[in-house]
Amino acid sequence: MATAAQWIQGARLRTLPAAIAPVLIGSAAAYELQAFRLPNAILAALVALLLQIGVNYANDYSDGIRGTDEDRVGPLRLVGSGAAKPEQVKWAAFALFGAAMVCGLILVIITQTWWLILVGIGCVLAAWGYTGGKNPYGYMGLGDVFVFVFFGLVATLGTTYTQAGQVSLAAVIGAIGTGLIACALLMANNVRDIPTDTAAGKRTLAVRLGDRHARESYVLMLAVAILLVIVLAPTKPWMLIVLLLIPACLMPAWLMVNGKKRKSLIPVLKQTGLINLGYSLLFSLGLILSRGF
Repeated sequence: MATAAQWIQGARLRTLPAAIAPVLIGSAAAYELQAFRLPNAILAALVALLLQIGVNYANDYSDGIRGTDEDRVGPLRLVGSGAAKPEQVKWAAFALFGAAMVCGLILVIITQTWWLILVGIGCVLAAWGYTGGKNPYGYMGLGDVFVFVFFGLVATLGTTYTQAGQVSLAAVIGAIGTGLIACALLMANNVRDIPTDTAAGKRTLAVRLGDRHARESYVLMLAVAILLVIVLAPTKPWMLIVLLLIPACLMPAWLMVNGKKRKSLIPVLKQTGLINLGYSLLFSLGLILSRGF
């Protein structure tokens, strides 16, 4: 029986900034449109957080029963380490997906945006299909697409839309930016796991690109995400404060390019998560200040 501490480790709390970042940006975009609604933002945050933890447990279960995590370098995996039974982890994931759907349904009822029910179902199916089922798309190198679409575009623009009833260019730029940083986080994780994933037949994008190009793609994604705010600068000069994040990106970028040992990449996961959180805070602050001037 896994302890409470092990369940918390299995939840992979370091990935949670990737869930909260798009909600912050989407809410700030709604504020700029003079349509911020706190209850809607809270519900959107609950949906994102519950889905993220659910995905983590689902991945733990699916990779564990396939043997992908047997020689894994990094945080504890409940199934792979034998700390918890596979069925326990699977039902924990399902419970979190169910809770996310309840919060999402409440948000749909409040906003009367009934078509978002289909989006919610798509999110849950995509979350499970990442490493679950007979043909998991995460094993085919498509996991990065899922992360960009759902933890970037859908989460950010969905948050804005459920508050403002529309989206803006700033929301789109923010969605792309946080989506790219979330992909960079996934890339860092998968570069670390290239040897074990290759042995297990898990063809992630990092495996397909190869070690060197996968590391370079991490730096490219961070650079594009941060520099993209320049598009908004002509009408919203305060958005340039996002560029203050550049120094924080230097160390993880250096580690990604030069870190030879797999364990040396573990700190990059935490640093990239914090970069995503910092990006969302600075992006949101830029939008709030832009509305005031």
